[in-house]
Amino acid sequence: MTSLLTAPQASASTARLPLSGLLALALTGFIAILSETLPAGLLDQIADGMQISQAMAGQWVTAYAVGSLLTAIPLVTLTQGWYRRRALLMAIAGFVLFNGLTALSTDNHLTLLLRFFTGAAAGLAWGLIAGHARRMVAPAQQGKAMAVAMLGQPIALSLGLPIATWLGTWLGWRATFAVVTLAALLLAGWVVRAVPDFPGQPAGKRPAAMGVLRTPGVARVLLVILAWILGHNILYTYIVPLLAAAGMATQVGQVLMTFGLASLAGIALVGLWVDRHLRGLVLLCLAGFALATLALGQVQGSVWLMHASVALWGLTYGGAPTLLQTACADAAGEGGDVAQSMLVTVWNSAIALGGIIGGLLLTGPGVTVFGAVVLGLVALAWLAVLSGQRAGFAAGVR
Repeated sequence: MTSLLTAPQASASTARLPLSGLLALALTGFIAILSETLPAGLLDQIADGMQISQAMAGQWVTAYAVGSLLTAIPLVTLTQGWYRRRALLMAIAGFVLFNGLTALSTDNHLTLLLRFFTGAAAGLAWGLIAGHARRMVAPAQQGKAMAVAMLGQPIALSLGLPIATWLGTWLGWRATFAVVTLAALLLAGWVVRAVPDFPGQPAGKRPAAMGVLRTPGVARVLLVILAWILGHNILYTYIVPLLAAAGMATQVGQVLMTFGLASLAGIALVGLWVDRHLRGLVLLCLAGFALATLALGQVQGSVWLMHASVALWGLTYGGAPTLLQTACADAAGEGGDVAQSMLVTVWNSAIALGGIIGGLLLTGPGVTVFGAVVLGLVALAWLAVLSGQRAGFAAGVR
């Protein structure tokens, strides 16, 4: 829903952002991502400590993703009438309770169930963060607020997971989960102090999920999310065999660091321009991702080209959550929270499909076809954005 800035909005665009509250939302996202990916960095310790295989330990990530995938829409719909901070605190309480019990559990079946419920808490959190950030500022600042609130994801991936992995090697995986639990407990206090509360939607005005999905532009944004994030995860999930094929199997840590730092730069740039150029930024980022994908196919052992390609990939992906959640919320209007829960579901579906499709390609024709598949998905997303000038990715200033 695009409109020209009015005079009050223009002056509001220069007002000071409520950084403390927005950073509390960012830390919520940080803990959500760290809770999801932590087993990947502690696979050996978990397998040894629980006396299970590494493959089974990997299912701790799967159980978490399934929890988010299956419960995001029902939980956000169920809590529409709640005061918003109360719902957010319930999600954070889920991180405290289920991560804390995971640190104590000695039974793998129980732990898988706990991981499912932790994922459910994350699904609720992700369904609330964007809408809460937008309510905290004037419309002219919503893009910038979203950029700050979305900082948690790339920081968790680029810095949080390596630090947590080091901590797990030093103190053990149980202590690492305990530290994350303590961080979530401290976050709850921060949210109470710094994040304002907002009323939920009255019973007669709560939009149904299908009604929100039929809102012009919402389905288009979700299609773009599915294609873009699926393409990204085919490459990201199987970055190790990609690097091995390029003769750079020992460069995984350095390459992922390049990606993470470039992602942070992408968030900063998107935060500066999202309120004026959302549509153009999405088209530009997709074009840059396509160029990075083409370059990755030409690396042939060139270290500088690999890092340059991954840097471009990270730069164009870093702002994707801000861009796509802003577009989704703009299109959905009053149904924004329900639309965000749909976004969480589609996003997690794309992550899961990226692992499945990438695995099938890897065991079939191999990594050489990754580029063609990803480029096809990027082209689909680009065309969907291009044709969404009236709804979903409208032209002009937000």
